[in-house]
Amino acid sequence: MSFSKQNSFGDRRQDSASAREAMLARFRARPSNDDPAVQARQAERRAIVVAREERAKERETQRRLEAERLAAEAAAERAAEAARKAAEIEAAAERARLAQAKQKEERDARYAARKAKIKLRR
Repeated sequence: MSFSKQNSFGDRRQDSASAREAMLARFRARPSNDDPAVQARQAERRAIVVAREERAKERETQRRLEAERLAAEAAAERAAEAARKAAEIEAAAERARLAQAKQKEERDARYAARKAKIKLRR
């Protein structure tokens, strides 16, 4: 609201009072809670809130299912890793047994060759 220098105190006071009256009139003109339009808006807001809560629950369920799926995948990967390591250990043990058997055969062959050599000298 612009004030010109020609407005007196009475004019400003009158403008202020009329502005207060206008605000009061707008407040009084507001529909009450019994009004069907107000009830319709409230019902619409409640429906929006319920839908929002349902979507939030659905998202939470999806998050939980995804977390369970990831946990199951991780457990399967750990089980596969443990099986792979067990297979590696078993393979290493088998290689060690074969190497030991080969060394024993070589040792036995050397021993037999020594015995044969001694037997030939007699």
